Amino acid sequence: MRYIKRLVEDDLVAKMAASGAVLIKGPKSCGKTETASQYAKSELKMDRDPQVSVIMATNPQLLLQGETPRLIDEWQEQPEIWNYVRHEVDKRKSKGQFLLTGSANPPENVRLHSGAGRFTVLQMDTMTWQELGYSSGTVKLSDLLIGAGNDYYEPSISLDFIIERICIGGWPTLINENIKNALNMNRGYIDLLCEVDMIRVSGVRRNPYKVRSLLRSLSRNIATLVDNKTLEKDVKINETNELSRNTLSDYLEALSKLMILYEQPSFNPHIRSSASLRKSPKRHLCDPSLAVAALGLDKESLMKDIKYTGFLFESLATHELNVYAKTNDAIVYHYNDSYGYEVDAIVQKRNGDYAAFEIKLGVGFINEAAENLKKFAANIDTEKMESPKSLNIITGTGMSYRRPDGINVISLASLGI
Repeated sequence: MRYIKRLVEDDLVAKMAASGAVLIKGPKSCGKTETASQYAKSELKMDRDPQVSVIMATNPQLLLQGETPRLIDEWQEQPEIWNYVRHEVDKRKSKGQFLLTGSANPPENVRLHSGAGRFTVLQMDTMTWQELGYSSGTVKLSDLLIGAGNDYYEPSISLDFIIERICIGGWPTLINENIKNALNMNRGYIDLLCEVDMIRVSGVRRNPYKVRSLLRSLSRNIATLVDNKTLEKDVKINETNELSRNTLSDYLEALSKLMILYEQPSFNPHIRSSASLRKSPKRHLCDPSLAVAALGLDKESLMKDIKYTGFLFESLATHELNVYAKTNDAIVYHYNDSYGYEVDAIVQKRNGDYAAFEIKLGVGFINEAAENLKKFAANIDTEKMESPKSLNIITGTGMSYRRPDGINVISLASLGI
């Protein structure tokens, strides 16, 4: 299978030029090792070579020998290697010496010294529609963040296609795979997550049935402001297992360490109204296909439950925005206040420029979404901060075009960096 260039690669090259070592983080099977291999001249696979543990106990320095950049894959299997890499970077005083990849953060009981000045960090995600070739990238997030853009028109895509892509996900190993096989493989991913990975991440035995119950609850509440108390209640009502508050918090933390759970932070603008801003994050899984797998759903069941499919589509669109935002030095937030006003996604650059997005699977709610965006923009206190650079509606089955009121309607199949 040919390698597909990833959007993070320009950032990777820049970070290699800026630091002695680059840590590439991301969920298991998102493509970290394959991408790092394109730039490495020698490799060490910490989870596959049986001699690694012996050498770590005798002469760890040997593991760092090899042509540079040297890839150290799944470094967290022997987390002490971090400190040896740090010292080696100091000794060599050269850039781009090491690439470390990992699908989990190391246990808290492992003492790691700061990599400041030696390491830079790159976050990878599962593949976007632009990388997979399903988006033309005609409507660029970079343009939306500066309020630029030309008139455009692109046709819509089918609900059938969108649901298939949600079921399959953005996993590099599933490129060109049929939906039946992809569903089975994603369910296998969930099985391993519950039975192996959750134990491996901290060395603590966790009940795989309770992990599965939590994953199912997170999946039912994907792309919503669900707090721990609500999750606890949801598990109690819908699952055969109950989770105590402490156990639930512990499991959520482990899922975050594995980079399976992603929290979309709240936006905190200056507003004219007296509404209080809700600070809870929205919760997503790293790829919405995992929600489908955790709940045992398939294409037919999603076709029958369009409301839930709408939440999955919002999570998919947020995933896309996340990856595109990183290439634009931006972060994806959400807005929610006590008056009930919500905006699905706010993408803000480091310099403060931002754009607002509503996300709608179908065309039936486009006008409502447009009015909501106008109310949001009108409520911004422009004496204290700038208005949004653009107002946008990401749609699934709708066309891409600019409305007479200046709001962009953007098919997910048109959105890019």
